[in-house]
Amino acid sequence: MSATPSQEVPPASQIPPGHIPKRGARACTACRKGKNRCEGEAPCRRCQLSGIPCVFEKPEKKNAQPMANGSIERLSRLEGQYLVMQSQMIGMQSMLERILQAVQQPPPMPMYNQARDPNAPMMGPLPPMRAPDMYEPPSPHGSKVFPPLPGFAPPPHKYATYGIVPSTAPSSDDEDEDTLPRSTLNAPIEALQGLANAAAEAAAVPSTSPPRVKKRKKVEPTPRNAFPHVVEKGLVSDAEARELYHIFFSGCHIFIPLFDPSYDTYEGLLERTPWTFDAILAVASKIRAGTGPLPPTFYRTLEEAQGIARSTLFGPVVRKEAVQGMLLLAAWSTNGWLPSGHAMRMALDLGLHRALEKLAEDVGKKRTEEEERNLVVSARIWLCLYWFDHQMSLGTGRPIVLRDELSIRHCRLLLKHPMASPTDVRLVSQVELIAQKTQIYETLSPLNGQVNHNTLAFIRRANVALDKWWQDCDELHRQAMDDEALPRKILTGELYYAKLWLVCVALRGVSWEKMPFEQRELAFQAKDAASSCLSNLLNSPTYRAALRYAVHDSLVTAAFSGLFLLKMANLFPAEVDLTAITAQVEQLAQVLSDVAAERYALTLRIMIANLRRKMGIMPPGMGPSTDSAMMVPPFMDPSLVGPSPHQQQPITLEELGMPWPNDRGLFSPSAIPLWLQEQNLNDLGLPINGSDGVFLQMASNNGWGGDFPPMPEAW
Repeated sequence: MSATPSQEVPPASQIPPGHIPKRGARACTACRKGKNRCEGEAPCRRCQLSGIPCVFEKPEKKNAQPMANGSIERLSRLEGQYLVMQSQMIGMQSMLERILQAVQQPPPMPMYNQARDPNAPMMGPLPPMRAPDMYEPPSPHGSKVFPPLPGFAPPPHKYATYGIVPSTAPSSDDEDEDTLPRSTLNAPIEALQGLANAAAEAAAVPSTSPPRVKKRKKVEPTPRNAFPHVVEKGLVSDAEARELYHIFFSGCHIFIPLFDPSYDTYEGLLERTPWTFDAILAVASKIRAGTGPLPPTFYRTLEEAQGIARSTLFGPVVRKEAVQGMLLLAAWSTNGWLPSGHAMRMALDLGLHRALEKLAEDVGKKRTEEEERNLVVSARIWLCLYWFDHQMSLGTGRPIVLRDELSIRHCRLLLKHPMASPTDVRLVSQVELIAQKTQIYETLSPLNGQVNHNTLAFIRRANVALDKWWQDCDELHRQAMDDEALPRKILTGELYYAKLWLVCVALRGVSWEKMPFEQRELAFQAKDAASSCLSNLLNSPTYRAALRYAVHDSLVTAAFSGLFLLKMANLFPAEVDLTAITAQVEQLAQVLSDVAAERYALTLRIMIANLRRKMGIMPPGMGPSTDSAMMVPPFMDPSLVGPSPHQQQPITLEELGMPWPNDRGLFSPSAIPLWLQEQNLNDLGLPINGSDGVFLQMASNNGWGGDFPPMPEAW
């Protein structure tokens, strides 16, 4: 009995006419063997009647040769590149659509017009607010009246960059002038920004002539300054402004080598950059005041400079001098890390980090004097900002944000340039030193005080490298100045402090009670470096006189050296000269007080009083305690002072050598920074938060100090 298949045979009429099956599917195996005609669909009628299975065989494919590994990698790489290009094309298409839409729109109305609706929101600069006027009494209706927000509105610039520093990769001569240069293909967003700038420029100038192909034009000139300077506003007279300008360039430009006195003249700064001009006057007015009360000129110029600075937070920056202004505000502030970071972003946005590389690549290329000056000034600003930002990060224990050593590798090229400044030699030496200190910190900081033979060997090599740095840079200084010149004295002090800092970073958290001989030797080497650092300052009348112009970082260098000596005297009183150390540190404290750096001077005096009390040494001229010996200066934070029954043996102000005639109280030992307290005197390592954990925090509301005369902190 033959098996009947479960499915019926489809009629031949269901086969579509003109259907020609493939060769492998035209006939089943049985029909092919008998060379009979087959219906072409399983089961065919012949196999169904014969009771045999109806099998259609397909032709076997030829065996494909396996791809080599290299071909597979190339194929996958091409696929990845295709996906990247596809995404870039989509982004370019969307941005071009927005550009076309912006071009087709009518030009906007001018933002600053003379006749303005009094009820409209304010677009121009807000009037600066003085500190006494910040809070007004409640209105008669019972609602509070809040002051306007500080700062100025950002200027209405069309875009950020105006071609201050061109691209580092010059375009080839064989490029078509109507196409995008190859240098922009690596940065499509920058290329699209250029297209947007060109579209905005074309939209601003209506034209009735038909469009035609034009060659690329030069970059658009930088727009005029949006804010007036203090002389133009009548806040400072021209005579006083000139006096303050000369004060600044009597010494400040050496500590922050950011300017060229032959180019950055009074008239030049007045015209180019009101922001930097106002900041210079603010710094100089603070220096002119000394230890006395701050004049109204200081507050006016500072309010104007900080107001313009706040306008750059949410608006484009169009001139390199803006970076100078922000850097000045950061350098003379005890809280300069944040503004220096903003200045770094501003410089990157302007492309200043490419200036040195551009100078190195295009040596001998013919440029106009203005183009050459722009590159040199941009390179100088970038080097100074790079050094200062790294120094702030290392000095405060914060991470280094920018790690781009390639942008400073040609720094010595600036010294050979015809437009070099007299202070460029100091700038280059500081940049090379901070590069070495960065490498030292990144090597020693992860060890957390685990000192072994490899660590000691690295410290020895680092000391040799620092000596080599000083010899090379001192030779550069020697070519233009004598031995007693201020830049050479500062250079020597930087060498001694770098050696002290090296040991403090390496031995952070090390127990000094049971330290081996090698670590003990390191401690005394650091003590010698700290003593040499102070001697270099105190024995140089030029250096002492110039300390009034110094920035926060330079004051920390001297004050930390004195604190380290006092700690060594606490740990090894029998092995050091206590009299010489206390006399040297007292002299330093007096010098700091004379230059209105009381934050550091008071910290040193507290440590001296602790050391004398511990050793049973009475300060010279100290008599019985009186009420006048327990007075508190008005500039100090009230939380740091006051008689407290829970504190043992508070320090009287007579022990500090500073009697005041009013406001009774005692200085509480709990207000001393943790690194300087009794339980941490055996820790000679650098605190994790740097100088922020070493010195007293004086009462101040904006980081600039000077708000509590007659003895403001350094700002």
